Amino acid sequence: MNTNFLIEKLFQEVADLFYEKIPRPFPGRDQLKQCKIISHRGEHDNKTVFENTMQAFERVYEAGVWGIEFDIRWTRDLHPVVFHDRDLRRVFKYDSEIKKLTLAELKTHFDLIPTLSEVIQKYGRKMHFMVEIKEEVYPNPGYQHGVLKELFQQLTPQVDFHFISLNPEMFLLINFVPSSTFVPSARLNVKPLSDLTRIKKYGGMAGHYFFITDTLLKKHRLQNQCVGTGYIRSKNCLFRELNRGVEWLFSNNAVELQGICSSLLKSNP
Repeated sequence: MNTNFLIEKLFQEVADLFYEKIPRPFPGRDQLKQCKIISHRGEHDNKTVFENTMQAFERVYEAGVWGIEFDIRWTRDLHPVVFHDRDLRRVFKYDSEIKKLTLAELKTHFDLIPTLSEVIQKYGRKMHFMVEIKEEVYPNPGYQHGVLKELFQQLTPQVDFHFISLNPEMFLLINFVPSSTFVPSARLNVKPLSDLTRIKKYGGMAGHYFFITDTLLKKHRLQNQCVGTGYIRSKNCLFRELNRGVEWLFSNNAVELQGICSSLLKSNP
């Protein structure tokens, strides 16, 4: 775990503690009904339920959450699987990279890791997909492009899925969807990615709620672009983002937040 990641994680925890203490006005029933919560890698603890697995996604689906965010990696024989890291150390304590294993080898030892096809077949059109394209070298970009095109042809871009990436150059590898399907994801580089999103006429952008300002939101709204913020953890932060008009709410606590919305709608405040 590198130093930058630790600093980023510490900052997020401090921001969460700050924003969850500030009361926010009730956003209204209409905003709650339209609330689009996105579960970041599914509902997981990486002890009993692992991230980016069918079990993690099933918990989200059963809770009625609007969407899931998940990551694509490629096996040695170029099958797309749903996994975040390059290697298996953090999640499964195994010293090997995804790209060095065939799909058969991966399934033999780590059957919890689903293929992209399995996720689409199970949850396509049932939950919205935010599919992260990881920054990596594509050994056969033409073939890999064809694989993705075939898998996603049963879904409707923007309606059923978006592609997101920390590096928008990865979008150049995908040309079977309109540019409005792409959503750059920012870290500290919010302004340049915001400018790029508006120039390229992407579908929107995403970033940490602390760095997505009201001014930036207004700029994207004027171009009919959506904005997603993460990672929403508390009721007060949820209300803050809904009151600001944020469309997509990424969270590691999606089931809990969906429960808050559902409970408030039932109670008819």
